[in-house]
Amino acid sequence: MSLAEDLLELAAATAREAARMLVGKRPADGPDVVQTKSSPTDVVTQMDRAAEALIIERITAARPDDAVLGEEGGTRPGGSGVRWVIDPIDGTVNYLYDLPDWAVSIAAEVDGVAVAGAVEIPRRGETYTAMRGGGALMHTASGTRELRVNSEVPLDRALVSTGFGYSAARRAGQARVLTGVLPAVRDIRRGGSCCVDLCSLAAGRTDAYYERGVQAWDVAAGALIVGEAGGRVEGLHGAPAGTELTIAAGPGTFEALHDVLARLDPLRD
Repeated sequence: MSLAEDLLELAAATAREAARMLVGKRPADGPDVVQTKSSPTDVVTQMDRAAEALIIERITAARPDDAVLGEEGGTRPGGSGVRWVIDPIDGTVNYLYDLPDWAVSIAAEVDGVAVAGAVEIPRRGETYTAMRGGGALMHTASGTRELRVNSEVPLDRALVSTGFGYSAARRAGQARVLTGVLPAVRDIRRGGSCCVDLCSLAAGRTDAYYERGVQAWDVAAGALIVGEAGGRVEGLHGAPAGTELTIAAGPGTFEALHDVLARLDPLRD
């Protein structure tokens, strides 16, 4: 197998194992909140940390020289040129409230470029995988299918997903932008997990996605999956997708949504 195939196999197997642990250990009354992060609404649970520890243990056992970037602080240097970007629970508030849209996201980068990614959504029974240049797949109990984004969807018929930040100031700015986007599109969806939203876009369940404030671990695997499904994932005016703004959609729809957002000054909170 190639390096990318090896990395994808490890990412997918590890994401599945972490997801099984998270489902199996979730107490009926919800997980304990360890602390908040950027605001009282930005929570980290004991299970976030347990899942990240499990993922890092499995990856470093198989590939001890690789670097790791983990959302919950499990960051370590490496000398192999490979870096793992890990979100142990993307959609922690959904997990806390026993809502289905949360996921384990693991991506592997080689020299700074994502080459393999896996997103496990256990409550949907779905695993999404992608390898650079190898396409994107959704695996379920009933089989595996290749993913393709919807393309050339007119914006007024596009179902667009988005998310909101944790600080009051950031949310106020996002609400201002949303009031400009909503009249231009078919409708808006807010699921609560960036990587689930990106996988839904890759699967053709939505037509576009945008959000301000997402981090590397939120988008690393999902952006690769969308890209390999034929979509574009970028920031404003050709900037890389990232914390300033992430826009994702199929050809035609991407450009239309980008232009609407650009007129709304979305980088101003």
